[in-house]
Amino acid sequence: MMAQVKKRLALIAGGTSDEREVSLRGAIGVEKALDPDKYEVVRYDPATDLSRIAVDAAAIDVAFLLLHGVHGEDGTIQGFLDLLGIPYQGAGVLGSALAMDKHLAKTLYAHAGLPVAPWVMVEPKDFKDSSRISGMLTLPYVVKPVRQGSSIGMTIVREAGQLAEALRLAGQHDSEIMVEQFINGRELTVGVIGNDDLMPLPLIEIIPDSRFEFFNYEAKYQPGASEEICPAPVSEEVRKKAQQYAMTAHRALRLRGYSRTDMILAEDDIYLLETNTIPGMTPTSLLPQAAAEAGLSFSALLDRLIELALEKPAGVQG
Repeated sequence: MMAQVKKRLALIAGGTSDEREVSLRGAIGVEKALDPDKYEVVRYDPATDLSRIAVDAAAIDVAFLLLHGVHGEDGTIQGFLDLLGIPYQGAGVLGSALAMDKHLAKTLYAHAGLPVAPWVMVEPKDFKDSSRISGMLTLPYVVKPVRQGSSIGMTIVREAGQLAEALRLAGQHDSEIMVEQFINGRELTVGVIGNDDLMPLPLIEIIPDSRFEFFNYEAKYQPGASEEICPAPVSEEVRKKAQQYAMTAHRALRLRGYSRTDMILAEDDIYLLETNTIPGMTPTSLLPQAAAEAGLSFSALLDRLIELALEKPAGVQG
């Protein structure tokens, strides 16, 4: 019996964003879960190894990206790999850039008929006089950098006097800032797997510990800081609607492979927040939890994502 030919897999993690440490932690779990009989894993860190990836490109069968934030989820590393002819899991250049830009993503959600909270893009004059914002939205607001993940630089503003500091904080992380109407409700997240044929995963409800005002960076990554319930205790109607919304968002943003869309459930209304194109990938992260509930072990989930990475888009011949 012939031995199985291993795929040479470039596990790309680290990078230069504010989420570097989360990326490196995730890579440990992924490397451990990848079947050593199927893959020869070689680690690369874009902070130091871009030239090495280019030199090794011809010998790399597939890349697995575990990068979060700027230069990881925004299409830049995806374009680099496209130029080198290396397939990778998840969204390409366009989808990555669209999903990373919260303003463009919300615009496309709305165009696709998906419900979103009202929002305003900040202009330079708003730092001195916020009357334009207060004329368009009502307190409380959510202030966000447009291109950041893991709630970095985000603030919930409950009093008008807090807005200037919230804008200053967001401005430390991005040159573009958005102010969004705060929606009080339950936080849900819905994963999707697939390229042309999509499979929605079970819903997860996220309940941050009472110490946290919202599901911020610490609540996301500190062990035990949030309760995650899968499947979420919601009605069948809400489940179906949320899964359909997640698939519609995936398609509206031109995504491939997988995604995870965050939502707020306010009574029976669902509002989309954002879509993650490289969700957290430790065995206990949200998307792997949902995949496990759907019957996919962490190792099987990784295999499926790699299969999707190597699958040619519909209509591509040869």
